[in-house]
Amino acid sequence: MKIEALPSPNFNDRKFDVDMLVLHYTGMETGQAALDRMRDPEAEVSAHYMVWEDGRIVQLVGEDKRAWHAGVSSWQGDSDLNSRSIGIEIVNGGHDWPVAGGGLPPYPNVQIEAVIALCQGILSRWNIPQSRIVGHSDIAPARKDDPGEHFPWSRLAGAGVGLWPEAVEAEALTLMGRGLGQGDDGDPVERLQNMLSEIGYTLDRTGRYNAQTEAVIRAFQRRWVQDQVTGQADLQTLRMIGLVHALYKGKA
Repeated sequence: MKIEALPSPNFNDRKFDVDMLVLHYTGMETGQAALDRMRDPEAEVSAHYMVWEDGRIVQLVGEDKRAWHAGVSSWQGDSDLNSRSIGIEIVNGGHDWPVAGGGLPPYPNVQIEAVIALCQGILSRWNIPQSRIVGHSDIAPARKDDPGEHFPWSRLAGAGVGLWPEAVEAEALTLMGRGLGQGDDGDPVERLQNMLSEIGYTLDRTGRYNAQTEAVIRAFQRRWVQDQVTGQADLQTLRMIGLVHALYKGKA
C-alpha cells in the first residue's frame, strides 16, 4: 500500500498509549482544501492520515505522535482522545457539501477499500479493541456528524474493522412496546441511558429524555440505524441499541 508523506506541523507528544481509531470525513468542498488546512499551523488541526476519493493515502502525522483531530470528546469514560487515538480523515463533503438534490456525497468503492486496508494495517500495529473503533460523531455527538449516515460501517466490520451485530434476538430494552422521545422520563429512559453509556457514549443518566439524550441517539443512528437519523428512539433504534449493547459486552 503506497502512502504519500505530506507532514503537518500540527501535533505534539501523546500522554497515553494508542488504543482507539477515529474515522472522520473532511467536510470541506475539496480534499485539497482539507489537506491545506491540516498543514496550516494557524489552523491547529490535523489527522494522521487522509484518504482521497480515488484511494490515494496521505500521511500527515506519525502514528506515535498526537494529531489534533478529535477535539473535545470522550468514549467509554476516557477523554483526551487525541492522546489515545489514530485519526483518519476521509475526503467527503458530508452534510455541509451535499450533492445535487441535497443528498450526501457517496463514498467511492476504491476509497472505502483504501480505508479498510489502512485500518487493517493500523490494527496490526496497535492494540486497539474493536469496540474502540469509532466515528467522530460517536465521541462528540453534540457537535459532530461525521463520517455520516452514508458511511458503510457494516462493510468495514465485515473486513475486521469494527463490530456489527448479527444476532436476531434483542435484549429486554426492545420489549418496552413503544419508542421513546423528548418529554419521556422514568425507568425506561434511564435504562436507555445506561445502555448507551455502557456501549461508550457519554451522557448523564437523568431518567429524562433531554437534548443530550437526543444528540446521543442521533449519533447512534448515524452509525447503526442509518435510515432513521431522527434523534427519537423508535422501536427499530431500541432494538439495535440492545443488539449493540450485547455485542460490546466484554469488548471494552
